[in-house]
Amino acid sequence: MKKLCILFLIFCSCGDTTENESAKPANVQIDFTTVFEKSKGLETATYSETIKFYEDLAKQYSEVTIQTIGETDSGEPLHVVTLNYNTSEGNFETLRKSNRILLINNGIHPGESDGIDATMLLFRDIVQDKIEAPQHTILVTIPIYNIGGSLNRNSTSRTNQNGPIEYGFRGNARNYDLNRDFIKADTKNAKTFAQIFHKIQPDVFIDNHVSNGADYQYTLTHLFTQHNKLGGQLGEFINTEMMPKLEQKLQAKSWDITPYVNVFNRTPDSGFTQFLDSPRYSTGYTTLFNTLGMMVETHMLKPYKQRVEGTYELMKSMLEITEEEGEKIAQLRKAQNKLWTAGKTYPLSWEIDTSKSSTLKFKGYEGELISSELTGAKRLKYNRSKPFTKDIDYQNYFKSINDITIPSAYIIPRGWHNVLDLLKLNEVKFTQFEKDTIIMVESYKIGAFDTRKSPYEGHYAHYNTTVNVSDQNVQFRKGDYLISTNQKAIRYLLETLEPSATDSFFNWNFFDTILQQKEGFSPYVWEDRAEQLLKNNPKLQIEYNVKISYDEDFANSWYAQLDWLHKQSKHYEKAHLQYPVYRIK
Repeated sequence: MKKLCILFLIFCSCGDTTENESAKPANVQIDFTTVFEKSKGLETATYSETIKFYEDLAKQYSEVTIQTIGETDSGEPLHVVTLNYNTSEGNFETLRKSNRILLINNGIHPGESDGIDATMLLFRDIVQDKIEAPQHTILVTIPIYNIGGSLNRNSTSRTNQNGPIEYGFRGNARNYDLNRDFIKADTKNAKTFAQIFHKIQPDVFIDNHVSNGADYQYTLTHLFTQHNKLGGQLGEFINTEMMPKLEQKLQAKSWDITPYVNVFNRTPDSGFTQFLDSPRYSTGYTTLFNTLGMMVETHMLKPYKQRVEGTYELMKSMLEITEEEGEKIAQLRKAQNKLWTAGKTYPLSWEIDTSKSSTLKFKGYEGELISSELTGAKRLKYNRSKPFTKDIDYQNYFKSINDITIPSAYIIPRGWHNVLDLLKLNEVKFTQFEKDTIIMVESYKIGAFDTRKSPYEGHYAHYNTTVNVSDQNVQFRKGDYLISTNQKAIRYLLETLEPSATDSFFNWNFFDTILQQKEGFSPYVWEDRAEQLLKNNPKLQIEYNVKISYDEDFANSWYAQLDWLHKQSKHYEKAHLQYPVYRIK
């Protein structure tokens, strides 16, 4: 009897549950008020709160999808959220045919969380019809890129920043600054970003940040990729059309904006230069594939609520520009793919062009050097009771200082898998030799370089690199890689494989094993052979005598003399300083 009662209760209970579930509405209303709004602009959402927000948004609105892609150093995958009003088709290859794509990256520095909260508001307001939905633009975001840093929350590490109350840390799970990792890709985050970037192939890219420099009146500053470096009609468009249009749209909404204030521990009223975003940075990397890139840099000392609202308005304006100029952007990007071809020159290094500049009507604060009560030295002090608006010099033109002729192809021996893996990740096209082959190539010997004396993002990077060029017949083996420059990734190839490029794989230590000589000599053996070498080579004897006469250090070092002679002999190893990437003219 007891068992029958229990069964009856279970049956009744199950029946009640089924009835209640069937009575639920098809769409349960979810409160999409964000942490930022609930806290009246004082707090930012945590990682889990951010992801749940987008997951709920995707459940409630069919226009929104969320997916996980790849890995990060934190052990968590990256999320990609897409807002698409135009078709039920979610394949980016299909979407690109009739739409433009705007990608927003947030939380690369999680302490700079403005974009995280602003993008949540933007996605929500579009699907809830609070702002006009784009008709020809697909909006995509990586909600939080630096997950490890986002999980490492604190309230103290952003010394100069005015809110939020708690935030993430700049370094990722392995303490890398992810905005220095796009070319070298030491982190899983960067490798996954490349995967996402090439899957999406955005037309426009925004990376949201907070500044860490001077004091001034603006909440918003913009950091567009440098237009001379971007080059061609696309560079002209970003400088003379896209950037002014953004400034005009924001001004119409009573949001002042200025170019990123590139100064440190001095007032900007004497003028400043545009920031040059090399490929280690997000916008420098996206430029290599002809994406129009910009960073938002809100002002660290402005209230958090104000910064998030400004970021929101800026992204909304950029979405409008992408929608309005979409067809032109597509045409310019297509034309840009033909800008760099074999035989033309390509600029690898840049410096400020002092013959040109722009004038900014800049809104700042008076600053002066006063005596520090703490150190006794002079310190900078801004006076916010003395705002000013004045014309200042803005140096936003750069010129090339190192051009190379673009080869028709590169050849890389298959053993350099660390480099080849990154080329494959960035969808570089290649073929492999089907048999051993001898080819006439341009060969580089590393001439000179300097190396940082302290570690920088996990490397002791090189700079000021020069090469000595010669034409040689070189034998390559079956399986070695032949990489044509006639492909979309041409700029990526030039910026990574030319040793003298700022962020080349050589400068990031990928080829350091060639810098160490593997075989040497014992002086007591080599000296007899060196004497014979000079007797058999009168021309070398003359060179040796001249070097002793004019090089005091050489003349005073018996070992330097023996080493120099060894390097002129057939015994000197060919691999030392031989750059193992070869060029075909």
